Amino acid sequence: MTHPLPETPADSAQAAAYRLGALLLGAGATHFLLPTPYDSIVPAELPGSARFYTYASGVAELATAALLLAPRTRRTGGLAAAVLFISVFPANVNMARLWWDKPWPMRVAAIARLPLQVPMITQALKVWRSA
Repeated sequence: MTHPLPETPADSAQAAAYRLGALLLGAGATHFLLPTPYDSIVPAELPGSARFYTYASGVAELATAALLLAPRTRRTGGLAAAVLFISVFPANVNMARLWWDKPWPMRVAAIARLPLQVPMITQALKVWRSA
């Protein structure tokens, strides 16, 4: 019976890069395919149109996904992903605020997004350190 080799930090970082890249590809694409829900959570205090921020964040997500998925740019992609996840946190807080009087499943989803940023940032930093 053969035993699999233990996973190295580089293997683990590569797997994290693929997971984050896939997540960001999907999210980035939906910013263009279904922009209205994203428009609705852009903080009103930001200057300009909400659609601009929806599209800009979609471009950032797609570009970051490309950086994560290409081995030569994976390290940069890990740092870019961490910065991206931190930068969209205000929109997630705004979403929780705006959805406070929505039906409870929507409120729970909005609130649950907030702590989920932590493991995403942690994984992005893992890729940055280990790629």
